Amino acid sequence: MSPSADRFPAATQTLRTRVVMGGIFAGALIALALSVVFSWSGGITGGAGGGAGRLSAAAQEAFHSPPGSCLTWDNPDASDARKVTCTQPHLFEVTTLVDIGAQFPEGAPVPALDQWQQIAQQKCTADVKPYLGHRLDPYGKLTTNLLRPTPSQWDDGDRQLRCGLQWAGPGGKLLPTTGPAKDQDQSLVFGPGTCLALLGKGVGDPIDCAKPHSYEIIATLDLKSNFKEGYPSQDDQKKWLDTECTKAASDYTGGADLDAKHLILTWDLREQESWDVGSAKVNCKVAAALPDKSGLQAVTGSLKAAPAGTDGGQPQDGGPPSDGGGGPASPSATPPSTKKNG
Repeated sequence: MSPSADRFPAATQTLRTRVVMGGIFAGALIALALSVVFSWSGGITGGAGGGAGRLSAAAQEAFHSPPGSCLTWDNPDASDARKVTCTQPHLFEVTTLVDIGAQFPEGAPVPALDQWQQIAQQKCTADVKPYLGHRLDPYGKLTTNLLRPTPSQWDDGDRQLRCGLQWAGPGGKLLPTTGPAKDQDQSLVFGPGTCLALLGKGVGDPIDCAKPHSYEIIATLDLKSNFKEGYPSQDDQKKWLDTECTKAASDYTGGADLDAKHLILTWDLREQESWDVGSAKVNCKVAAALPDKSGLQAVTGSLKAAPAGTDGGQPQDGGPPSDGGGGPASPSATPPSTKKNG
C-alpha cells in the first residue's frame, strides 16, 4: 500500500446515513429551497402592491410538468425555473405525480418542513424503480425529492406534488446532470480536476481549485475494467486502486511527491448494491488530513502538472497546506462521499 493511503482519516460517517434518511437527507435544505421554487417573488408576476402574485408562464409550465420532464434554473431561488429537454443539463427530472388531497383536505394548514420530508420519503420512492426500469443506486449520485404547491396554490386547494430525481452535492447544492435518469451512470464521481470545498473538517460542493478545498479529484477509474467476473471485495478493490490511483497521481501531478507536500492519496470503494445496478466507477483523489486524523484540512491550488514554463498555481513545497480554520464541521456539513477509503 502506498505510504500516503494509510494516513487517511477513517473516522468519517458513511454515505449510508444519507440513504437511510430517504435519499433526501443530503438535500434536506434543498428540499425546502426546491419546494418553494415557484413561490418567491423573482419568478412571480403581479402582486407588487402586496397582493398574492401569480407564477410566470414558464414557472407555471415547469410546475405542471408531466413525468419525464426535466427542469433547470440559474437563479439561486430557482425563480427562473423552466423546462428543457433531458439531453440538456438540468437540475430536476419529474418521475411521478402524487395527490395528497385525502391526507390534507381543503383548509388543512401547509405542512411543516419535516412533514414535507416525510411525504417525500413516503410518496416519492416507490415509483422510482418502475420509472427508471431498474433500482436506484442507494449510494449513487441521484436522490429523490419533490416539488410542492406554492402557498397560493395550496390555499386554492392544489394538492398535487411532483416527485423527481436530482443530484445534490456533498454540501447540498444541486448539481446538473445530462441525459434521462434511466440512461445515466449513477456512480457518485466527479470529473478529474474537480475540487470539493471544505466544510469544517468534511467535504462540500465543487469549488475553484484556487480556493481552499478538501479533495482534488485526479482520476476516474472503472472497476469493471479489471474485475470482469463479478463484484470484487473491498479488499480487492483497495489492492487494485492502490496501484492504479498511484499511477494516476503520478500522471496527473507530473510525478509530484505527495508525502513531501503533506498530502494523502485516497479513493472511493463501491458497495455490492451499487455494483448490482451498474455503478462501478470510482474517483482517485488527493487531500490533506488533520494531524489527529479527525478530518480534512484545507489545500489551496491545484496539483495538476502545469505546461512547461508556468507554475500552474500548485501548492508550495516545504510546508503543510493551510488549515483553513479546521474547526468542527457545521451541522449541515456532509462527510466525504466515500463509504470507506483505501
